[in-house]
Amino acid sequence: QVQVVESGGGLVQPGGSLRLSCEASGSISRFVAMGWYRQTPGKQRELVARITSGGITVYDDSVKGRFTISLNNAKNTAYLQMNSLKPEDTAVYYCSADLWDDNRRFRNYWGQGTQVTVSS
Repeated sequence: QVQVVESGGGLVQPGGSLRLSCEASGSISRFVAMGWYRQTPGKQRELVARITSGGITVYDDSVKGRFTISLNNAKNTAYLQMNSLKPEDTAVYYCSADLWDDNRRFRNYWGQGTQVTVSS
C-alpha cells in the first residue's frame, strides 16, 4: 500500500509565494512521475505541473515562469514552488504519483488535496 500526503497550502496575498510538498510512502519500488493538479468548484481537475523521475517537466501555460516543480527521489517527495501568485490560482491542489510498487505493478495514487487561497 502507498500513501500520498500533501502539505504547505494556505492563504497568501496576491504576488506572494507558497511551497507545496508531496510525500509518498509505503511499498514503492520505483517512481515514474509525480504531478500537481488543481480543481475549483464546478470545474474539472487540471494539470498544473508534472515531473518524471528523470527530471523532465511539463507545465500548464498559465503557470509557466511562476511555478517550479522538483523531485527528491531519495525522499520520495515532490515540491511545487509557487511564486507571483494570482487570485485565479486559488484552488484545491492535488498530488498524483505514478510508480511501480513492490509487487511490480504500475499504480497511480492521489493525495487528499491541500487548499491554496490567494486573496487580499
